[in-house]
Amino acid sequence: MDRKDIERINELSRKQRGEGLNAVEAAEQQALRRQYIDEFRQSMIATLDSVRVEQEDGTYTPLEHKDVQPGDSTTLLVVEPLDGGESGA
Repeated sequence: MDRKDIERINELSRKQRGEGLNAVEAAEQQALRRQYIDEFRQSMIATLDSVRVEQEDGTYTPLEHKDVQPGDSTTLLVVEPLDGGESGA
C-alpha cells in the first residue's frame, strides 16, 4: 500500500466523521482498510517468523505458530514458553 492509498483512507475517515459517506465511498473505505490490515498482518507475520528465542543452552529456536480458532481474526501468533509455562522470574 502506498502513501496515496493511506491518504485516501484518512480522507474518507475525515469525511465520514463530518458529512458522511455515500455507498460508493463506504465500499472504497472498507476495501482500502481491508487491504491495509491484510498487508500489515503479512508484514507482522514475516517479522515474527524471523524472531528467534535464545534457550538456556545457548541455542536459538523460532517462535511457534499456534492454531487460530475460526472467527478469531485478531490473533496472529501466541508465544508460550518452551518450558511448559514456568518462568525464571
